[in-house]
Formats: sequence, structure tokens, C-alpha cells
Amino acid sequence: MSRTSATDELIIGGEPRVDLLPPIVKARQRGKVLRRNLGFAVVAVVVLVAAGAGVAFWQAAVSQAQLATVQQRTTELLAEQAKFVEVRQVQDDVDLSMAARQVGASTEVDWKAYLEKIRRALPSDVTIDTVDINAASPLVLFEQPTVPLQAARIATIMITLTSPGLPTVPDWLEEMKALPGYADGSPTSIKRSDTGAYEVDLTLHINEGAYSNRFADTEEK
Repeated sequence: MSRTSATDELIIGGEPRVDLLPPIVKARQRGKVLRRNLGFAVVAVVVLVAAGAGVAFWQAAVSQAQLATVQQRTTELLAEQAKFVEVRQVQDDVDLSMAARQVGASTEVDWKAYLEKIRRALPSDVTIDTVDINAASPLVLFEQPTVPLQAARIATIMITLTSPGLPTVPDWLEEMKALPGYADGSPTSIKRSDTGAYEVDLTLHINEGAYSNRFADTEEK
């Protein structure tokens, strides 16, 4: 006697499961489902594309608005700068004028005041007959000595003096060491005139300490 398997068990009272539809009907149903799914997919793609285009358009609009804002700000700044063009030009002219003045006065010496100091360094009975000054200029450097140990200078003063008695030139030069910018000095000639007075030619060399620098303080301020 053989054992009956579970799959061969007879079910009484169950629902009938026989599919009587033709295969073509099932194919049509599957086609409808497929077309419906494809339609959903197409709609989804269209929605995504539209959304992407919308985002791109929005970003472009935002960028355009930002660009317009920047351009407007730039225009405003240029307009503000234009108001001060004349002021800046005047300031530039003033700066240029001050620079030119400083350069022009860079080799300036107050010779009147300097000669008065030389006069005070000499004995009261000694007179100054002639003065010849050779000085540097802003455009031409003063010729420097070629002899070793001689000091640098920016000017040379040649003075002719008359002394009623025997001149004490070393004492005169010692007094002149207190002059601002005094570099060195020496007598070039001493001779006695027919009247008994002595005529002395002195050569003084002056360095940068004699510059007046009258515009230096203004520039620093």
C-alpha cells in the first residue's frame, strides 16, 4: 500500500482555480500595466526636468540680481569718487609743490646769518673786505677734495680780511670751529700793505651741518 503525498491531497469545498481567459487577454493586461508604468516614468522624468530647469532659472535670477546690486554699488562708489577728483588733484599738486620745495631747499644755507657768525668770531678790529662763496646746488654735487684726510664739504668760503696789527690766524680759526658745519680752514696768503695793515686771505670749507633745513620740520609734521 503506497503513501499519498501532501500535494496529492484532495481538497473538498475549495474555490475553483481554473483560468479560462485566453492568453491574448492576459497579454493585453500586461501591456496596459507596462504602458501605465512607462507613462508614470515619463511623467516623473518631465517633472524632474522641469524642476531642474526651475532651479537653474531661479539661480540665474538670483545671480542676475546680485550682479545688478554690485553694479549699482560700483556706480555709486564711482560717483562718490568723482566728487573728490578735484580735491585729490589739489592735494597731489600740494604734495608735488612741497616735494619740489624740499628738494630746492635741500642745499640751502642762510649765508647772511653765517657771515654774521664769522664776523663775531673775528677780533673787532679786523674787517671783512670781500667774500666769495662756492656752494653746492640741488642739481650739481659739490666737488670733493682729492687730498687724503681732508673733510667732505658742501661749500667753500674765500674771505679777504684786513687786520691793523699782526694777524693771529690760528686763534681766528680756533674760534671758527664753533661755526655750524665748519669743516676746516686755512690761510692762503698773508701780506702787509703800504699802510702797515695786514691783508689775509682765508679759505673755509663748510659741511652739511650748515644747511638751514627750514622746510624739514614742515615735511616731518
